[in-house]
Amino acid sequence: MSDKRMLIIEADLVKKIEENRGDLSFSEFINFLIDNQMQEKNHKVNGVSREEFRQFQEGTKDLLRRFLEFFISYGLELGRQTGDEEFEELSQRLRVLGDSVKSK
Repeated sequence: MSDKRMLIIEADLVKKIEENRGDLSFSEFINFLIDNQMQEKNHKVNGVSREEFRQFQEGTKDLLRRFLEFFISYGLELGRQTGDEEFEELSQRLRVLGDSVKSK
């Protein structure tokens, strides 16, 4: 036989339990609510997983690479000649970003 205890709760709460418990007894209904609450708490994850963060990083690098490619090609189409040093620096950055995205 299980050990029984008395729980003193407010009358409003008793009324809510009565309205919502259906065919369950008071103790079955309270046990059901506690079990569901504990399961919910165990399944909640705060933040992002490592995989989601890695995908975000790769997407950001890819976006930056496309952004640089666009502005380089836009500048070349307009006929504006960038300095050789500036162009080489941008090209190097694109290569590094492209390699890091492709390697993952």
